[in-house]
Order: sequence, then structure tokens, then C-alpha cells
Amino acid sequence: MGVVMQTLIQGFEERNLAMTKEAEKLRNYWDKRLAEECPEQSIANRESIILWLLGSDLERFAHFNPQELKIAKQAMEYRWKIVRQRYLGMGRERAYRQLLTRLAGLVTLRNKIQTWISLSRDRQRHVIDVLQEVLQELLQNDKYMQQQMACISEFTTDKRLRDTLLFASIEEYSMRPVRNQPLLVYRFVNYLRRIQRGGLTQVPGTDLIRLVSEEILSDDSDHRVNLVDNQAIAEHLEAQQLEEQQALRQLVQQEFADYLQATLGQEAVEWLRLYLQGKSQDEIAKKLNKPIKEIYRLREKISYHALRVFALKGNPELVDNWLAISLQENNLGLTPNQWQQLYENLTPLGRQILDLRKAGNSIEATAQHLTLKTHQVMGEWTKVYLAAQSLRTQE
Repeated sequence: MGVVMQTLIQGFEERNLAMTKEAEKLRNYWDKRLAEECPEQSIANRESIILWLLGSDLERFAHFNPQELKIAKQAMEYRWKIVRQRYLGMGRERAYRQLLTRLAGLVTLRNKIQTWISLSRDRQRHVIDVLQEVLQELLQNDKYMQQQMACISEFTTDKRLRDTLLFASIEEYSMRPVRNQPLLVYRFVNYLRRIQRGGLTQVPGTDLIRLVSEEILSDDSDHRVNLVDNQAIAEHLEAQQLEEQQALRQLVQQEFADYLQATLGQEAVEWLRLYLQGKSQDEIAKKLNKPIKEIYRLREKISYHALRVFALKGNPELVDNWLAISLQENNLGLTPNQWQQLYENLTPLGRQILDLRKAGNSIEATAQHLTLKTHQVMGEWTKVYLAAQSLRTQE
């Protein structure tokens, strides 16, 4: 047995000793699952895939409640589906093209890129060219992807499998929903902010971007930048934070769906499910086979219940983002004219509260600033929201 294989097995054994009981159960489950679904892969490769599915922090499973554990299992199923259907067993170039095709299919991202190209000096470029640059930017600057690269390097020494796992990691991460849009859309916006020039960096059309190298060349070709330096790895892993945020989102979503089922019925639950998938009101109307006016009325009912009942007990910021009526980002879902009309119709106290909340102050902080009781501020804030809701209904 070679030295490399011995090192891998020794590393696997050390990780197994650190596993919690729940992690061991998951490991055994995936061991049987992968043996059945991909017997063509070597034992070492299947073990590496299992480690990738479970993640580097095995102890976290010991602290999960049943709902969080369920979400973690769903996340593993989703990652396995991605790697199994699109990347496992493929050559590097074909798998890479699969990744680009998948991400280029994001309508919102493609429209943003096309709009930017049309306004830039590089109007002959294509969406795929820009997408490759965005991915390169992602790998250079995103801590989570740097951590994933480091972990994959630990999990396997097989270069082809490293490529496979990294392509799947990029797709899974890029497709994560953030305010009803894929995370990659926001990374594209960040990319535009970073490049302080009118054109695009030229990417040779015959070369793949350097996805699995631990080093990349900066603009000065003699200076190398390490993507998996110790500082990036030592920092608090963004992956764990995102997983916790996703778990919270799923929990609140399920609670809100249960509330809607009990108060407004199944149709409201279906509206919420479709809306969280990024569907427009027109698309939801077609899916539910309802007139668009009924869908807008249903949206307002859900919005009303979300603030007046559910959000007061749960996570108001999350609900506002679901409904695209966030104060900071969407001005409560009002047009500029409606926003001006709202402001003019408010009492002086209402305006003060609106200004403080718009500035990012919580209900408690607003109450402290105005020397009022929390329930007084909440009552006034509810009036502001209902006035905004009335204006949206009129529209």
C-alpha cells in the first residue's frame, strides 16, 4: 500500500475518532448509499465524497435539534444530487462547461451581465466570458470558497475528484437563495464594484480559469497570491454562518407556512412557496390559475398577517425580505411618489419613527431614543406600516 493511501486512511481514522454518534450514523448511511449509486468509484474516492458531504466540523451535529438536523440532511442530499447528476465521472473540461452552462442559465444574472456589457467599452464580450471572470473573483476573494478549496485538498489527493467536488461546491454556493435571488448575482455586483476600470480583464478563450490551484497570478505575473493561506482558514468559517442562517430561514419559513395554513388556507401557503422560488405575481397567478387581482389581494393579506401577527413574534426582517417590502431596501414596497405621500400623511411622531427605523434602528433602540415605551413605538410603527399597505393596495 502506497504512502499516499496510508496517509489518507490515517487521516480518515483520525476523523472517525472525532465523529459524534450522529455524524457516525450519517457516515454509515452515505457509505452504503454511495456503494450502491456509484460503485465505479474507488473506496478512497467514496470516502472523500462522504467527508465533503458531512463537512469538516463533525462536532456540530451533536448540537443540532431535530429540525436543524433535518435541514442538514436535506443540504447533503442537495449537494449529492448536484455532484452526481452533473460532475461525477466527467472529464475536467466537460464538467467545467456543465458548470458554466448551469450558472449562465440564471436569467437574473445573465440579464445583469448583458446590461453591463452593453454599457461598457467591451461590447463584443459574451456572458460566458464575464461569468468566468466573476467565478475567478469569487475564488480569489470569497472566504467560504477558499475554505472549501482547502477542505477538498485535505479530503482527497485525486486531482479529478478535486475538480469534481469544487465544481459542485461552486454551483451549490452560487445558487443559494438570498432575498429571492441566487447568491452569485450579488457576487457579480461586488465584482463590478471592485474593478475600477471600464473594460473587462481578458481571459484567454482556450484556457479554463485556474479553479483548483492553490495559487493564482496577480496582474504582476511575478507575484503569486495564495488562496488558502492560514489566515483565511483560521478565520471563522463563513460556511458555518451561512448554514446557521439557512437553518433559521427554513425554520421561520416553516412556521410562517404553518401559520398561513391555519389562518388563510392552502392557497396562501402555495403563494408563499412560489414567491420564495422567485416567481413574479403574474407567474404565481398562472400557477394557481387565479386572476392577477386575486393574487395581489392575497399578497396583501399575507403581508398584513406577516406584520400584525407573525412577524411580531418571529423575524420581521426576514418576512419583509420575502415580501419585498423591506424598509431599508424597498421603502416598504412603495414607489417614490407613494413614499412621499406616506411621509406627508404621517404625524410628527410617525415621521420620527420612520426616519429612525429607516436608519436601521430597532424598535427598542427607537423607543430609547424617543424616551418612549417599546409598545408605544410598536403601535406607531404598525400604523406606519398599515398606511404603507393601504398605498400599495391602491396601486
